Amino acid sequence: MDIPKEKMIDMYRKMLRIRGFEERTRKEFAAGNIPGFVHLYSGEEATAVGACGPLRNDDYITSTHRGHGHLIAKGGRSDRMMAELYGKKTGYNKGKGGSMHIAEMELGILGANGVVGGGIPIAGGAALSAKMRGTDQVAVCFLGDGATNTSRFHEGVNLAACWKLPIVYLIENNMYAECTHVSRVCNLPNIADRACAYGIPGVTVDGNDVLAVYEAVAEAVARARKGEGPTLVETKTYRYHGHFEGDPCNYQPEEEMAEWKKKDPIVRYRKQLIDMGVLTEEEATKIEQEIDQEIDEAVKFAEESPYPAPEEALEDVYA
Repeated sequence: MDIPKEKMIDMYRKMLRIRGFEERTRKEFAAGNIPGFVHLYSGEEATAVGACGPLRNDDYITSTHRGHGHLIAKGGRSDRMMAELYGKKTGYNKGKGGSMHIAEMELGILGANGVVGGGIPIAGGAALSAKMRGTDQVAVCFLGDGATNTSRFHEGVNLAACWKLPIVYLIENNMYAECTHVSRVCNLPNIADRACAYGIPGVTVDGNDVLAVYEAVAEAVARARKGEGPTLVETKTYRYHGHFEGDPCNYQPEEEMAEWKKKDPIVRYRKQLIDMGVLTEEEATKIEQEIDQEIDEAVKFAEESPYPAPEEALEDVYA
């Protein structure tokens, strides 16, 4: 596809921002500075950035428990996200949501979700709203391979297909639902092949190739905007850390991890940009240094921000 140079560079920045954010989150969590659980996205950056690349600011996404990458790819700021992880008042949800529940309505981020497949009906509702209001907005629903085996997946996709809702189901197949390998619970080599059961298109792409993901999602988004209904897009990718931070990962063979790290999405995209003449080595290095500084400043912002007051606990609660 003909992607503008500025867009391609912005995608590289976002991939670096996700990796930098996650690796620093890992360090701060280990130091005891971040409460609760965190589920890191390192290794899957090309999927989030490629999928959000074709979206407008007023388009919607729903996220998962492993949501930091999606939120940054849709435009989330690293400082406000880090503050949310720290439980600080300056976070996106005033420190009350934490890692698994960040939302930002102004960016169309309808929330990360601690329930497996929990975003499926929410994304369906957003897409139905867009259709009823007569806009050409699109919802992208991020979900993992494990979520495709839930009732929410069948019910949500089936209804969206029947109503031709403007939605893209982005299946991040990182091979493991917590610690269960996908081959043990799915009898298909490609999960996107399930699309035929709903009478909608399904496509499987290399989830570590940001341009391949961008192209597949751009086509699905264009189809949705025209009122032609949903698409299943499956990306084959891999997470570099455990299901949650602290997971011993004894179910991931070392040789498997080593093979996937040879296909690192950031290293790969950096080489592509340089080979295409979009960036020079020096320009790429400069961007990497800028992102490192940005993440340092995000942590400083979080550390220096205040906690919400105890009497604010019941504010911003909807029933």
